[in-house]
Amino acid sequence: MAAIPWQSFAVPESDKEYLALLSYLPLNTFRAVPKFLRYTFQLRRQLADSEGLIGYSLDAKLQSREFWTLSVWDDEEALMRFVARNPHGRIMTDLVPHMGQTKFTQWKTDGASVPPGWTDARRRMREQNTGA
Repeated sequence: MAAIPWQSFAVPESDKEYLALLSYLPLNTFRAVPKFLRYTFQLRRQLADSEGLIGYSLDAKLQSREFWTLSVWDDEEALMRFVARNPHGRIMTDLVPHMGQTKFTQWKTDGASVPPGWTDARRRMREQNTGA
């Protein structure tokens, strides 16, 4: 699995505001990669049933053990419902010992800008982490 292209679950309204989320999920060892990929399939099933999800994509850099997710949600409430539910909650707890320093960046986006681009999302994360 190298990447999952943008998967849409709802058609965004062009003039409505949504919540975009970029997640950076590095693994400490290559031995954790199979577990992470197995969990990815479970999370994809949960995402497909998540109320308030507009869409998501995954960029997997297997050689560097770095995984990026990019998603858009109706609002923070919808995102938090997903995060709190299992399997996500259980998976995140189980992966903690295998993870490096994770990073998350959120921003508001209008429906006309969905799906967000990877370049812009990563720029936002860099700026947030450098205080720019």
